[in-house]
Amino acid sequence: MGVWQVPVDLLARSRFTISPMTDTVAALLSLHRPRRPWQHAWRRPYAAAYEQMLARRPVVRALVVAAFGRRYMADFLTLAPASATPTFAEELAAVMARPDEQIRADLRATRPGPLDGVLSVDGLTREAAFVLDWVWTHTVRPEWAVREQRLRADVVARTARLSTEGWAGVFPDLADTMQWLGDGRLRVNDLPDPPLPLDQAEQLSFVPAHCGHGWVLWDQPTRFGMVYPVRGVLADTVPPAPDGLDRLIGPNRAAILRRLGTPVSTSHLAALTGLSLGSVSDHLRVLLDAGAVTKQRSGREVLYWRTAFGAVLADRSAVPPAPGRPD
Repeated sequence: MGVWQVPVDLLARSRFTISPMTDTVAALLSLHRPRRPWQHAWRRPYAAAYEQMLARRPVVRALVVAAFGRRYMADFLTLAPASATPTFAEELAAVMARPDEQIRADLRATRPGPLDGVLSVDGLTREAAFVLDWVWTHTVRPEWAVREQRLRADVVARTARLSTEGWAGVFPDLADTMQWLGDGRLRVNDLPDPPLPLDQAEQLSFVPAHCGHGWVLWDQPTRFGMVYPVRGVLADTVPPAPDGLDRLIGPNRAAILRRLGTPVSTSHLAALTGLSLGSVSDHLRVLLDAGAVTKQRSGREVLYWRTAFGAVLADRSAVPPAPGRPD
């Protein structure tokens, strides 16, 4: 298994980071090799344009195929963010700074055997930057406001958990393959790689993304990171609550409570429910007073999510009544 040996001071300096490039790589992976039902559903509106782009650019097609190996991703797709709040342009510039030969070396490391002959052309870095910019421009940027809100909500929730349970309580919930083993050892995946000491590392980031599974980020030897699936990944569909909860707190209030399994802002709730901002705010105030939801500010927005009491209400509402039990 892949294990990082993490110094205590590095873990103390670690941070959650939102990376537009990482979400773009996740989108490229969904376009190239969708595996989860939500990935297939998300890909559908973009599939024709994506395939047309690849048909026009055979070098890009070969590059994408080589970049996603069975176990590994090419390093130019997994560069750790250089700052706490990177922009897509800044992260794309880091890819463009890698010469053609480095891109080819990154591709060779993902799989055995020689590369496709078209990848020997000059300008390979330019082709890598092109496909990343295409995916960002055509698929991620139009959704970025919603995506970023979901990513920030995830970070708020996990930061709150970190403050009460420490990293040992956070790691198991990030990704199936991640586990804190003690003695500074962090299992990052189940690949047969030798342990990697991070003694020279200056930065360790944990990056949520709209992905089916996580992966490691690095710009060795100084920057490292872990990508993990964001909560509620691209799924805003919620099964309707039974009439019992609707009658108890009202259908609109029940609809809001059902959507607060992860932190959501007032404006996002208004978009999801079709209610006005004023109505959403009124319902949230009642739910806050009842102790069913809590809130926390994140930047310019206030995010709301269910308390344990609110979760009991919402979870019980999803359980069908036992035979013979009155509604």
